[in-house]
Amino acid sequence: MSAETRQDSTTVPTTLEEIRATVRARYGATALRVSEGPMPGACCAPAEGSSGCCGPTNETWDPITADLYDAGETAGLPAEALLASLGCGNPTALAELREGETVLDLGSGGGIDVLLSARRVGSTGKAYGLDMTDEMLALAMENREKAGATNVEFLKGHIESIPLPANTVDVIISNCVINLSGDKRQVLREAFRVLKPGGRFAVSDIVVREGLPAAVKENMALWTGCVAGALEEREFIALLEEAGFENASIEPTRVYSRDDAVALLQGTGLDLALAEGVTGKIMSGFVRATKPGVAAPRSAKPVRPLATLGAAKSSTRACGCDDGCCT
Repeated sequence: MSAETRQDSTTVPTTLEEIRATVRARYGATALRVSEGPMPGACCAPAEGSSGCCGPTNETWDPITADLYDAGETAGLPAEALLASLGCGNPTALAELREGETVLDLGSGGGIDVLLSARRVGSTGKAYGLDMTDEMLALAMENREKAGATNVEFLKGHIESIPLPANTVDVIISNCVINLSGDKRQVLREAFRVLKPGGRFAVSDIVVREGLPAAVKENMALWTGCVAGALEEREFIALLEEAGFENASIEPTRVYSRDDAVALLQGTGLDLALAEGVTGKIMSGFVRATKPGVAAPRSAKPVRPLATLGAAKSSTRACGCDDGCCT
């Protein structure tokens, strides 16, 4: 990201459009660097700038984005699709995609997960990718042509307003993108809307645990990276349930160690001593949920402030139940 488009590293964007502009600038620059070809010394992305969705600005290894895909899995796909991957997991390997299904990847970037999904759903299925960044969309379309994928379509738009009709998608995947949104509640509402009854929400995302230092949450470099904007576990589950999903769960796929925390903090301007308070509190997780199979009227639930979602319920009962139940 250029100095002109980069905000102060300690300033968190305050509006949805500010967040979009910051993320668009960073990911657009990544797409352009990938299109120009890998730089010497890079392991999974150009050496200048972060090697993935998180991390310092001068590293070539990233604890979050490293080693997500097996070589056999990506064989035959354009190298640029893998180089542009800024994810934190491998949702296509965990989503159990089936022949003939329609899949939507939110924040599809260079298209790696869309191309992998297209293979799994086969010629009778369809894989959509949605992204807001022109440079990433151009790169993804080039990768589609190189891969010869005929069941792939890339759409321009925002994940808070998905440009597809309701009840048209079997599976929604995403790879370390929802954490970057400034309106996660709306993202999940839109995901619920476009899924068919019985459809599956199956995304990889950065999730934080309670107690993450406030300085880390507020750092701009980590917001655009993915940590500062991430939801806590209970918040994520509560938002999914509020949107109408059922059977919501989060499966940790990688919990980050102290060494990982140091790597994440380098180049952010934060004291590396914060690594002690970060250790074990940031993880990549696979988030699952299902849209109910039979559409049924739901009573309106009051919208709770994001900060209170997932908060522990009060109880004075010996059994530990909420005071409002077991009457």
